[in-house]
Amino acid sequence: MSTLEGERYDAVIIGAGMSGLAAGIRLALFNKRVLILERHNAPGGLNSYYSRSGLRFDVGLHAMTNFVRQGVKGTPLTKLFRQLRIPCEAFALCEQYGSRIHFPDVQLEFTNDFTHFESQIADKFPHEADNFRRLVVALKAFDETALDYQPCGAKDVIKKFIHDPILTDMLLLPLMYYGSANENDMDWAQFVIMFKSIYCEGFARPFEGVRCILRELTKKYKSLGGERKMGLGVKRIHTLNTHAKALELDNGSMITADHIFSSAGLVETLRLCDDQPPNTGGEHIGKLSYVETIHALDIQPSALGWKDTIVFFNTQKEFTYRCPQLPVDLHSGVICFPNNYHYVNDEPLEQGWLRITALANYNYWKSLAPDAYQDAKTEWFTQLTSTALNCLPPVSVDVLKSHTVDIDMFTPTTVERFTGHLGGAIYGSPQKNRNGKTHLDNLYLIGTDQGFLGIVGAMLSGISMANYHVLKND
Repeated sequence: MSTLEGERYDAVIIGAGMSGLAAGIRLALFNKRVLILERHNAPGGLNSYYSRSGLRFDVGLHAMTNFVRQGVKGTPLTKLFRQLRIPCEAFALCEQYGSRIHFPDVQLEFTNDFTHFESQIADKFPHEADNFRRLVVALKAFDETALDYQPCGAKDVIKKFIHDPILTDMLLLPLMYYGSANENDMDWAQFVIMFKSIYCEGFARPFEGVRCILRELTKKYKSLGGERKMGLGVKRIHTLNTHAKALELDNGSMITADHIFSSAGLVETLRLCDDQPPNTGGEHIGKLSYVETIHALDIQPSALGWKDTIVFFNTQKEFTYRCPQLPVDLHSGVICFPNNYHYVNDEPLEQGWLRITALANYNYWKSLAPDAYQDAKTEWFTQLTSTALNCLPPVSVDVLKSHTVDIDMFTPTTVERFTGHLGGAIYGSPQKNRNGKTHLDNLYLIGTDQGFLGIVGAMLSGISMANYHVLKND
């Protein structure tokens, strides 16, 4: 294997998603010769966009969490801009109107002002108000970024403070949907990260959606001399002893690098290696995937009475978060209205949008023949839409249809195709490698399976691993 030759880089990054682009920028800022490899023709992974029939569809990004206003220091968002040396104005982030958690007998509203959420809990769960404040003190004192943290379940920690199971479920629902790879629980550190990013900080979105963020990241990376090869993935990682010796690409060419960062996922990365280690079995593959339906409308959602930014809904008294036996779990989900943000000068998006997300069964969708797959999409699109409408101010299915100009839907197989995550697992493996290390000395994980999730979390994952493994001595 020592005879392998190819063009040499200081660092090669597998995947042009948020974590890969951020890692590339960080390394290039320190004059490293960096190459990003992306099997698809567009960056972003599932956080991307596409055009069809003159309409621009966003996928992945519902909202950018961790929003704080300009001038607030010591937060993940300000750290992100500082580490990438990108001005905060570049992302043109606009704040949400307000979101809510919808359960059958109670609802909680939250905005980017945490005191409003505190007052909602005091009003709806007065017996838990003091307990909630103690929980907030505990999680704010916890260092969720420590790379040597030993995982533990969030529910075990929460029950030391909160005794009402409905409030516990309501707190968990948005955080699980936006960041848990574990069924019916989430890691405590991940709970803290997501709690701070959603409840303490908040939601924002660029007017142009995810394309604005991807454009700014790509522009910065290119300005620093970073290289990309789009439409070209990694076929094999050739190893020698405890080192990644060379990368064999899909076109048969070879390249070498001092450091390799992979956003492909834990199992997916290890299965590329010649010396595939034993921990690449099914128990390390995530079980949680989603479907999402998209309605393009000829009217603003607010004109239909829909003024929330995001609604996290649960139709049963208890919230369950697991791979469903049915093709789609209609008991819970997320309803998103990209129109409902405080855009500059109250300029509305040209198109109205309604997006609905729910848990789905990967094995069912993977097993379908093409014709049956399309029929199933039609059936479950209709059922999920009807369920979501029951959690919104009343609008009939017929009225919604009359204002719908186009629709689309992605399934777990779509997720697998555009992220490479086995099983279509949105948040990857339940086992996270916080320090990014693998069995090879110069191969590191970034992104989902390193453990920092969300748009900001993914970028900070790339930055942190670049700093930790390459730049700490520079």
